[in-house]
Amino acid sequence: MKNRDSRFKEICIVCWMAATIVCGGIAGCTTQKKYNNPVVVIETKFGNITVELYPQKAPATVLAFLRNTDSGYFNNCSFYRVLRYDNQVTGSLHSYLIQGGIWQSDPDMKSKFSPVPHEPTHQTGVLHKRGTISMARNEPGTATSEFFICVEDEPGFDYGGKNNADGLGYAAFGRVVEGMETVMKIYQQPENDQRFTPPVTILNIHRLQQESPADHSLPVKEK
Repeated sequence: MKNRDSRFKEICIVCWMAATIVCGGIAGCTTQKKYNNPVVVIETKFGNITVELYPQKAPATVLAFLRNTDSGYFNNCSFYRVLRYDNQVTGSLHSYLIQGGIWQSDPDMKSKFSPVPHEPTHQTGVLHKRGTISMARNEPGTATSEFFICVEDEPGFDYGGKNNADGLGYAAFGRVVEGMETVMKIYQQPENDQRFTPPVTILNIHRLQQESPADHSLPVKEK
């Protein structure tokens, strides 16, 4: 009887060890989060940044960003600009963000992109909060491949905000859902005159393959 109990305990221990090896510990057995929208992963040496996009709210912007992602244009691009409290003019409107895209890594390619129609925040409802991803631009409707991630709430970037003289704000189109700690690691990298030195390489941006993908189709508009 004693031998039988001892054998049973050995079997239990072996099963528990197998579960630990396969799952990284019982507590580590987690399933992938499911989202109702397309999700992209920005890969860097500091870790990954997972971003949920909002095609129902900002269809033109999301469509353009996903087209660039699927085409591989973001492979080995970079985060090249940073705005922090210590690198902006005293008394001016301050912003806190990291900016990336292909402008620094492949400027000639950038000129070949078609501009994206401007989708202001009062139409989309996607405001510039901490973790929001948005399109960089000069004039409204000139955004192409460059984007930024907000490190703090930035109401001045919304429609009617004071950070743009035209008052139309920037086109926000998604939000970081995992990896803000990676954003902050990048944010603290060495810089000179608002430029990362060296730029932080974006190894790749790819779509997250979800187990049960939701309907990510864009809304049909009347012609």
